[in-house]
Amino acid sequence: MQTIINMECTECKRRNYTTTKNKSKHSERRNAQKYCKHCRRHTSHKEVKA
Repeated sequence: MQTIINMECTECKRRNYTTTKNKSKHSERRNAQKYCKHCRRHTSHKEVKA
């Protein structure tokens, strides 16, 4: 039961990344440090609704 999710930058609020996640195993929202090409640095990206 893999689901496609969007990752949004917490600084500029742009949706930069898409990834998959198994909702039956991991029901909580994902949060990761990723590179944002708009901010030009590593920022925190959180999972948002598609």
